[in-house]
Amino acid sequence: MALKNSLFFRFKDIFNWEFWPTYMFYIPLFPLYLYYSLRSGSFTYFVAANPAIKNGGDATESKFDTLKILPKSLIPESILVPKNTIFEDVVTQLEKHHLNYPLIIKPDIGYRGLLVKKLKSETDLRKYLQKYTSINFIIQDYVNYPNECGILYIRYPDKKKGKITSITLKDYLHVKGDGTSCVSDLIAENNHVKRYESVFKDLIINKLDYKPKKGEAFVLNDIGNHCKGATFINGNHLITEKLTRYFDRLSQTVKGVNFGRFDIKYNSIEELEAGKAYKIIELNGVIAEPTHIYDAKKSSFYIALKSLALHWKYVYQISKKNHKKYGVRYQKLRPVLKDLFALRPYSKNIKKLSKL
Repeated sequence: MALKNSLFFRFKDIFNWEFWPTYMFYIPLFPLYLYYSLRSGSFTYFVAANPAIKNGGDATESKFDTLKILPKSLIPESILVPKNTIFEDVVTQLEKHHLNYPLIIKPDIGYRGLLVKKLKSETDLRKYLQKYTSINFIIQDYVNYPNECGILYIRYPDKKKGKITSITLKDYLHVKGDGTSCVSDLIAENNHVKRYESVFKDLIINKLDYKPKKGEAFVLNDIGNHCKGATFINGNHLITEKLTRYFDRLSQTVKGVNFGRFDIKYNSIEELEAGKAYKIIELNGVIAEPTHIYDAKKSSFYIALKSLALHWKYVYQISKKNHKKYGVRYQKLRPVLKDLFALRPYSKNIKKLSKL
């Protein structure tokens, strides 16, 4: 039955472009990358967009190091756990940094949200570290704000004002109560939810008999990644002058970052506009996508490609200005390629581990 369901979802994904493999979005844009490389005179021009982040943030960088660029008050307390660190040493670090459960653990070099997990106890931590020993992890304080979004902000280095080009609201995987059905029945009736059963089944094992009230959203997994079942919603209607002004002020404190998506947990949009009640849980550099494009109700594959192409243009323009006006060097091709080639087997390993 599991194999049958798996085949069904794979076939269905042929028609759901938002779930297509990454290369389907980037192969059509490769000629554009070559064009910008020729115009800039460097195949690594993109690195200059964010000189404060390794390789500009091309997915080979340490998320832990990138977080440290941000004001400490705006990020969750975090520790880095190198591979093969023994359990007792991790516990000592948690105590030293006053980190209490629940916690979030994730790979230091991430891959599409895989292996991100909420730890509820020391038992969870021990099992996790015993299961995954070959990569570095970040353990973060769990941010208990109810909402999550991704805000892509760009600013040309010679300007004080930038612009928000994308807001993506994360709708956590959930079922909606009808007042009579229990959670297990609601799951069985929802094809979108069923495809992520392996993600949430251990989290709600003791709540399958619960009957949500009519209209009640029963959250199955509160991690805002596509691979965890979160739905990405176009939130560009929330782009306001007030929110942009706040990010303008924030960007002045984050030197060397001109293009990035801030993944944020927050209490309310109004408080976020005022710079209150939120935490930045991740900062992605030049590889960051305007993820609102994956809201299939308001987008299409063509619109998604068009938006990605526009953002590649921003990266090129910012990099060129940093290079010509401020002397930011384009990095040599060999070390960047070395990092990118190392990323491929690393990503394959992450995918393999995520199926254990």
